[in-house]
Amino acid sequence: MQLKSINTITIIFMFVFAILILFFSLEFPSANSSIPSPNDSISLTLSKSTPPEPFKDLFLAFKKWDSQVGCAQFRQKHEDFLKNGSKISTLHNADGEIDCNELKMNHVNVLVKGWTWIPDNMDNLYSCRCGLSCLWTKSSVLSDKPDALLFETTSPPVQRQAGDPLRVYMNLEPGRKRSGREDIFISYHAKDDVQSTYAGALFHNNRNYHLSSVKNNDTLVYWSSSRCLPQRNQLAKSLLSLLPHHSFGKCLNNVGGLDQAPSFYPECMKDANEAPKWWDHLHCAMSHYKFVLAIENTMTDSYVTEKLFYALDSGSIPIYFGAPNVWDFIPPHSIIDGKQFSSMEELAIYVKALANDPVAYAEYHAWRRCGVLGNYTRTRAASLDTSPCRLCEAVSRKNGRNTKAL
Repeated sequence: MQLKSINTITIIFMFVFAILILFFSLEFPSANSSIPSPNDSISLTLSKSTPPEPFKDLFLAFKKWDSQVGCAQFRQKHEDFLKNGSKISTLHNADGEIDCNELKMNHVNVLVKGWTWIPDNMDNLYSCRCGLSCLWTKSSVLSDKPDALLFETTSPPVQRQAGDPLRVYMNLEPGRKRSGREDIFISYHAKDDVQSTYAGALFHNNRNYHLSSVKNNDTLVYWSSSRCLPQRNQLAKSLLSLLPHHSFGKCLNNVGGLDQAPSFYPECMKDANEAPKWWDHLHCAMSHYKFVLAIENTMTDSYVTEKLFYALDSGSIPIYFGAPNVWDFIPPHSIIDGKQFSSMEELAIYVKALANDPVAYAEYHAWRRCGVLGNYTRTRAASLDTSPCRLCEAVSRKNGRNTKAL
């Protein structure tokens, strides 16, 4: 009986000992390690064991990231992304070399016709590749004998006769339908004659350039939309109901009315003597938030609009719903791609955790601070800013008025 008692005690002791070994050998997830990250951020891996750390100061977050991660490691992680980026066919080669022998004219005049949103400050005489000079203007006084007439969505071109200026039609809307009467078609898509992305500085005219280095801790997300499309509204509502946010537009407004941003952030007022306009304070207001929700009107390939680029340029992290191939147009690890999450609940958990991890948050800004741009370089190069030269090159290849009528 004594032997049986000893054996029983020994077995129990060994069982308890084995349980203790198993317990201490397992790594139980902390609050941060449970973050579902589709991009497997370096800093999230490094900060697995750290507790949530709410922060406001962006500069302190940058300093912390520099000491724990740094640019060299970030570049190494995204080396394949940078190599493969140049191989994609979703962007025109807007800043590379061209065959100068294809150009048949040394100087091209483009006259912009009709009412258009195209900014007036694009009017200029440009010096382009291969020694080509390009006059882009809305004034028939400056271009009395144009080589091409540019028409925009609101006023499609009329049929061209032999010897008339070429007809150019620009349509940057998601449908990008040709008029059927143009010689050259401009759209956001690389399949068309001239590509014009939304990433240019000309979409930022009249903005307030003040950006805040202090982020809101209590209200995480900025959203502003005044075209309340049912599908977009529903998507926004399903996410914003899970996150503290401010909605400044007509849609789902929760700040007491329109144009309220200057009352929240007086430093964003561009001119105290003028009534506020949304574009004056847009970037400045966005910059106070850790995240900006950006939802495209239409989710189709290559349709990446100013909604995303405004957020990037404001120093916030975009939460993006839109083009399936958005990564072809933007820097590595620069946005939260909403479609990569299995549910809005999972996305909201990730956003909240990221907001409390200064190192992981700062990594979303590393592309800018370290100069790791990837395909974003080509996106900017193919923007509206460079459209005049690229259109004039296309007109020169066709030899302007001398080309046959359609």
